[in-house]
Order: sequence, then structure tokens, then C-alpha cells
Amino acid sequence: MDNNKIIIDEVTKLLSVDNSGHGMDHVNRVRRIALSISGDNVNKELVSAIALLHDADDYKIFGMEYADNLTNTQMILSKTSFTVEEKKIIMDSIKTIGYSKRISGIIPTIKEAMVVSDADMLDAMGAIGILRSYHYNITHGNLFFDKDVFPVLDLDVDKYKSKKTGTVVNHIFEKLLNLKDLMLTEKGKEESLRRYSFFINFLSEFFIEENVPEWQEYLDNYIKKYK
Repeated sequence: MDNNKIIIDEVTKLLSVDNSGHGMDHVNRVRRIALSISGDNVNKELVSAIALLHDADDYKIFGMEYADNLTNTQMILSKTSFTVEEKKIIMDSIKTIGYSKRISGIIPTIKEAMVVSDADMLDAMGAIGILRSYHYNITHGNLFFDKDVFPVLDLDVDKYKSKKTGTVVNHIFEKLLNLKDLMLTEKGKEESLRRYSFFINFLSEFFIEENVPEWQEYLDNYIKKYK
């Protein structure tokens, strides 16, 4: 039984209409990144399964009841040949992955979950991170940039989940620049710094081209405070 194929087929059906930036392109990138940063002491079959299933019950897509019970994940795993213990590892891992969980104090401790957590956050950074944020915000009627609206920093989990409006640039400040500090693996930390540098260079160039020196000053002060 090819567990990967079963999971890919089922998750593809679930995420075929996603417009939140958590579709199969994201899932496939997370799986690829996770496998690339996995060490020799990590079960790569479990890493692959966790990565493929990490958004199968995402609250932004399916609601909190599915997220709390992992309804879709349990259904999909029932079709696989994973053991009861392996299924528990996969589900326990998924329950600890995600930005909202991290800012509420939940940190992955299972090594396979740590790898996928880093991969998931890395896919929100760099060029891909900007494109994903752009797609999500434009789809939801938000602007890329509003020079008169500055970010709201240090959002707690409730404010983060309830925040529906904003801009791509503000989202970078409010969430994406924070991700480098949430990495759990050495390879994840290294790659996050590269993608963080891309963010800083992009924002600086963007503010120059937009002729908004007040935003460049904001960026400079942000870096001093949060680097």
C-alpha cells in the first residue's frame, strides 16, 4: 500500500478549492522543504505524511471543529497502512504545527513535527511568502500597501485569528518577519535567515520606489528592535 499516494489523492480533493494560500502547491512545497531539512535520525515517511496532512483540517479552511478533532486527517489515515502508534505520532504532530499555535505557547516536541513546522513557516517566507500573502489578501479584497495604515505588532492569538483586514506589507511586519525566531532545526534557522534578508531587501526597495521615507524609517526602527 502506497501511503503517500493515498494521502496525496485525498488531500488534493480536500484542498482543490482553497483560496487561502494553503492549497496543494503549498503542501507539496512544505513536503519538499521538510524532507530536504530532515536529518538522518528522522523518520522521513512520517515527515512526508505530516507535511501532506498538516493543512487537511486547517481552521481557516474547515473551521475550528475540524481543526480540534482532525476529522479529515483521521478519515484519510484510516485508509493507510500506518500503525496505530504511527497514526498517533502524525496526529499529535499536526496538533502542534501552525503560527497561531506557536503564539499561544504550543511548541512541537516530536522531531518529525519540528521539521515540518520549520518547513511550513519557511514556505511563508521569501519570494513565495510574498506571493502567497499577495494572493490571499487580493482574494479577500485587501490592498498590497496603504501608506497611511501602519502594522499592528505583537498580536496575541485571539487578535491574530480575528484579524480580517490589512495589507500584504503589514502582514510581513505583523507575522512573516517573526518566523525566523520560531525555527526549531539548524537547517531551518539557516534558511530562515536567508529568506528574512530577502524580506528586508524587498521592503527597502519597495519603499524607495514608492517614495515613502517614513516607511523606510519604520523598517529601520523595526530591525533595531526585533533583530
